[in-house]
Amino acid sequence: IFGLAHNKKEFPGDRPTPKPSKEQKKSTQANREIAVMAMAFSLRVRNTPTSKPPSSSSSSSSSSSTTTSIPRTAVILPGLGNNSADYASLQLTLQGEYGVPTVVAKVSRVDWLRNAAGLLDPSYWSGTLKPRPVLDWYLKRVDDAVQEAKAIAQGDETLSLIGHSAGGWLARVYMEEFGVSDISLLLTLGTPHLPPPKGIPGVIDQTRGLLYYVEEHCRKAVFTPQLKYVCVAGRYIKGTKLVGNTEEQQVGPVVPVTDEVLAADVVNSTTNPTFRARFVGQGYKQVCGRADVWGDGVVPEESAHLEGALNITLDGVYHSPIGSSDDSQRPWYGSPGIIEQWVHHLLH
Repeated sequence: IFGLAHNKKEFPGDRPTPKPSKEQKKSTQANREIAVMAMAFSLRVRNTPTSKPPSSSSSSSSSSSTTTSIPRTAVILPGLGNNSADYASLQLTLQGEYGVPTVVAKVSRVDWLRNAAGLLDPSYWSGTLKPRPVLDWYLKRVDDAVQEAKAIAQGDETLSLIGHSAGGWLARVYMEEFGVSDISLLLTLGTPHLPPPKGIPGVIDQTRGLLYYVEEHCRKAVFTPQLKYVCVAGRYIKGTKLVGNTEEQQVGPVVPVTDEVLAADVVNSTTNPTFRARFVGQGYKQVCGRADVWGDGVVPEESAHLEGALNITLDGVYHSPIGSSDDSQRPWYGSPGIIEQWVHHLLH
């Protein structure tokens, strides 16, 4: 029902290469034509710093600019609740502006309802849920996209994986299950890599054990010539505790509000403990155990970095493309002005 077998790990060498369907052939051909046109007419390499210096002390580091210009084919992994169309602008910019052939894993919002199958697993309720079989459907979509990207690359190069939000740690699961022979870069954008600390009042692991599994079983981050992990975090707003130092007693439900309401409060959020800062802080607390930290509005900065990776922090970057069509007002990781600060990692 989820597309992949539960008890069997598949690796590229263990299964025959599937014949592409007519739809895949058309998609592959279209992507190849776009990539060729982009590389012929629009390739533009920008030698800019990887990130702005964090506005407060941080463990993040920045890389020097690159002087190379050969793009690897990239696969975008959508985040939780997102669909493929959310990344159309990012895909267009990568291909048209930088000549990076790009495939987006095919995911719809309705697909995420498949995760409800985890409710039938006792490990969900005990907080020890494993990625498979609950997320087999997503891993299959990623593998389909990887095969399409390999066809575009024509076997001449390795691929880059770009994981947004949960797509970043799901990429790590994919790499563990399917191997890394075709992958030379994992670049994550606002990914909550780290599980929340245990034993903190009011903190509940939203992944029901999945992130603990990833931390324990997936390969550690590295930054080597053969395989690079680049983790990009955003500093959009600092969270605030609910009420002074009594946050532990204030653990009731937080009423959700629209992105428009949250965005309207951004001017005051840097000087006063506003409702928005408190609301965001409660989200941060569920991810990292603390409310009064910086983050991209959804994922704390410290949770988006991995030991062993090249960790980058970008100021003023929001978590998601959803809820705002104005990149100048609330840029996210995939806004044109932000892409130029990390795109050189996709180039050889």
